[in-house]
Amino acid sequence: MEEMEEELKCPVCGSFFREPIILPCSHNICLACARNILVQTPDAESPQSSRASGSAVSDYDYLDLDKMSLYSEADSGYGSYGGFASAPTTPCQKSPNGVRVFPPAVPHPPPPQHHHLLPHPGCLPPIPRNSSITCPQCHRSLILDDRGLRGFPKNRVLEGVVDRYQQSKAAALKCQLCEKSPKEATVMCEQCDVFYCDPCRLRCHPPRGPLAKHRLVPPAQGRISRRASPRKISTCTEHELENLSMYCVQCKTPVCYQCLEEGRHSTHEVKALGAMWKLHKGQLSQALNILSDRATEAKEFLVQLRNMVQHIQPTEVPDTPLVTSGLETQKENGVEFEACLVAQCDALIDALNRRKTQLLSRVNKEHEHKLKVVRDQISHCTVKLRQTTGLMEYCMEVIKENDPSGFLQISDALIRRVHMTESQWGKGTLTPRMTSDFDLTLDSGPLLQTIHQLDFVQMKVPAAPILQLEECCTQNNSATLSWKQPPLSNIAVDGYILELDDGNGGQFREVYVGTETICTVDGLHFNSTYKARVKAFNASGVSQYSKTLVMQTSEIAWFTFDPTCAHPDIMFSNDNLTVTCNSYDDRVVMGNTGFSRGVHYWEMIVDRYDNHPDPAFGVARGDVLKDVMLGKDDKAWAMYVDNNRSWFMHNNSHTNRTEGGISKGATVGVLLDLARGILIFLINDEQQGPIAFENMEGLFFPAISLNRNVQVTLHTGLPIPDFYLPGEPEAPGSMC
Repeated sequence: MEEMEEELKCPVCGSFFREPIILPCSHNICLACARNILVQTPDAESPQSSRASGSAVSDYDYLDLDKMSLYSEADSGYGSYGGFASAPTTPCQKSPNGVRVFPPAVPHPPPPQHHHLLPHPGCLPPIPRNSSITCPQCHRSLILDDRGLRGFPKNRVLEGVVDRYQQSKAAALKCQLCEKSPKEATVMCEQCDVFYCDPCRLRCHPPRGPLAKHRLVPPAQGRISRRASPRKISTCTEHELENLSMYCVQCKTPVCYQCLEEGRHSTHEVKALGAMWKLHKGQLSQALNILSDRATEAKEFLVQLRNMVQHIQPTEVPDTPLVTSGLETQKENGVEFEACLVAQCDALIDALNRRKTQLLSRVNKEHEHKLKVVRDQISHCTVKLRQTTGLMEYCMEVIKENDPSGFLQISDALIRRVHMTESQWGKGTLTPRMTSDFDLTLDSGPLLQTIHQLDFVQMKVPAAPILQLEECCTQNNSATLSWKQPPLSNIAVDGYILELDDGNGGQFREVYVGTETICTVDGLHFNSTYKARVKAFNASGVSQYSKTLVMQTSEIAWFTFDPTCAHPDIMFSNDNLTVTCNSYDDRVVMGNTGFSRGVHYWEMIVDRYDNHPDPAFGVARGDVLKDVMLGKDDKAWAMYVDNNRSWFMHNNSHTNRTEGGISKGATVGVLLDLARGILIFLINDEQQGPIAFENMEGLFFPAISLNRNVQVTLHTGLPIPDFYLPGEPEAPGSMC
């Protein structure tokens, strides 16, 4: 509990709180210290000017008072604070934590030669009128009303925590049953309310019979539980004879019934004191759980940083100069070769020794820099962890208090502090600012002119990339994958290679090579399971593969007409689901999704049908002709239909005339079964003719040709019609 001690000390006097009061800013201060830092405003000031001056005080840096003199011989002991003229003051004294402490104001100016003498603490005068107080922590200022400091609520919860903390630091408890020279107590029985040493416990409190059910606790814990006081009845600061019984939600403070009937809380929303007590205890406990996790991470992080310090410690560098020869030549004359070799090696060694001195200096600087960064982070994290642990222990002690109103007076501020402290741990605080590795290799070039450019370069193969699962997704028959390099990896990467299998458990194949870290792959099979992996590469080689990601494409296709590849005469509306044409000639438009596997079904509703045209419905390759009827070339397979009959057409070959046409409101369905390689058409949910085409293989796009007399709307994502049973092909020419 030692980390909690700073939470229990007054920011003014630096000692444990005594009779703490709660300022409107939620900070605490001793009652006596509050009297010491009061500043009296001139009586001549109006309320408006006082409020204006109060804002100036709030902007005043309280700690700057340490740089000022509040007393001078020239003004006979009169000084000012934050823009207010104050009463005669004595020189401010310094508290143990470095904050100035103002002595109590005296009713008349002291003699000039004895202004350093302080009045007796028990003879404190009444608080002067028009006084103001500035919080020593947040520097906010407030002008007191007629009640003075009595208008601030007492923090009984903090007072109880301080009392228990001081008791836990007291001397060891003695056994209550020893007759002579009581020994130190080792346990306390909660039921008997007696402290025992080990001999007296065995003699007077044997662990058998009815005594076996008694609960024995350590003496310190027993002392705290013994001192736990019953619930205190709190009184209202505005109506001192009324007990606090309700909680004002708007003002976030306990109130009495008289406040609700006559005071400023009469129109505010209020709730039961006990219910809000339990609610805020739960909120504080929940926030503490999150903060506790952060504190645990911080402790582990400190261990990691300390290990890094050990890892960064320098190793002995040998004095033997590094000699590397990249000379590759053919020996033609032994004497000339030897003279040339000696001259080149001498020049290389001379340059290398000079460069070695420079590089060793850089290594030492890098080593010192790494140690400084890590040690600074250890120091910073240790201080923050100590503050966090102190706040946690203080909050746990506050939760133990059995005082609803006192708890609710400080719970909001504590919850905010806990949330704020937890958020501070999440802003990269637990990430090392420096790596412990020296990922550098000395690059000694074979030529003399490159020796002067000798430097450290990274010559390692990259680490395996990490797939970012939260950013990877599939949509229809497309897959988007995202990846990144591992944290703290500073090895250069020239690019990445993304690989996918065939969606059927086959071999992986490369689908992307480049420097981007996100890629969308289109044209996959519907209702298929794909596996994806990625690896990085640089001049030194290729990394290991990332973990394999399994993705499932959509079972049913959702698509629209594609305006990017349609004939210019085609007109689109309804988010590219409705098309028509501004020409009397037939024009082709295709869907934006292609199929090469599976069974797919879509429908088109005829919204407008004038003058008995013959639109064509079907599938096509990506390079189909766009300015003729669908099916005129060998790139399309279609059914064209008028108001009485239909035909199948491919490569300008007309087959299977079938009675039955379309009109406004008719529905034309297209069923493409690539597992069986067949294409079937439907009109108003009835199959139109036999199987239209067989031996369908490859990539097909939904397509339609129409002129200005026709308008259709596309409907996708539809289930396969009930009449169709894949795996039982019907004979050509038969009807379903």
